[in-house]
Formats: sequence, structure tokens, C-alpha cells
Amino acid sequence: MGFWRIWAVLLGSSLMIGESIRSWGQGRNLLFVFDDFFIGIPLVVTAILMNNPTPGRWCAFAASFAASAGMLYGSFFGKLVDLSNPASSNIEIRLLTALIGLAFFSSLIGLAASIRLASRSGFGAR
Repeated sequence: MGFWRIWAVLLGSSLMIGESIRSWGQGRNLLFVFDDFFIGIPLVVTAILMNNPTPGRWCAFAASFAASAGMLYGSFFGKLVDLSNPASSNIEIRLLTALIGLAFFSSLIGLAASIRLASRSGFGAR
């Protein structure tokens, strides 16, 4: 379990730090900056709370990975479809797309792992 908690902290932190680096000085709308914080903070907080897992915390942990995947889906595939479209970013578009894709697939892996671990722990079993 410790590995997946670290995974969540690294993913959540990288979303927040990466978006800050990407947007610094670009004049981007703050809503497009804060959305990564709205997703990154729950990943970090639920990972910390999973030190003492409860059924509700298992749900929140899995949901934070799902929310991350949902947010990253549109961003990744939108950039992948049109790599020639310039983005307001401090990061070159191909590298940015690769990083977002890595975060997207990391979210999916974390989601699958958190659901599997929850079922192994007896969560939901009567």
C-alpha cells in the first residue's frame, strides 16, 4: 500500500508543480491553473489519510485517481490530436503532451491499483 500512497503524492505534486512551471508568466486564466491544484490536493490528502484506511478513505483514494484521469483525458488527447497547435506554455508542446500522457496513464494505473487493493483488503465484503 505504501507504494501507491507515494505514487499518489508524486502524481498530485507533479500536477501542481508542473502546472505552475507551465503557466508561469504566460498570462493563463487562473481557472486553468487551479484545476490541477483541485485534482492534485485530493491525491496528496487521500494518500496521507490512507495511513489509517477506512472504507470511506478507500473510496476517496480511488476517486482522486479517477478525477485525475478524467481531468487529464481531454488535455492529453486534445493535444495529441493537434500537436501543431501552439499552447501558451513554458514547455515545448511535444514534451508537454508526453508529460500529460504519462500523468494520464499513471492516474489510470493508480485507479486500477486502488480498486484492486480495496477489494483485497475486504472493503465491501460482508
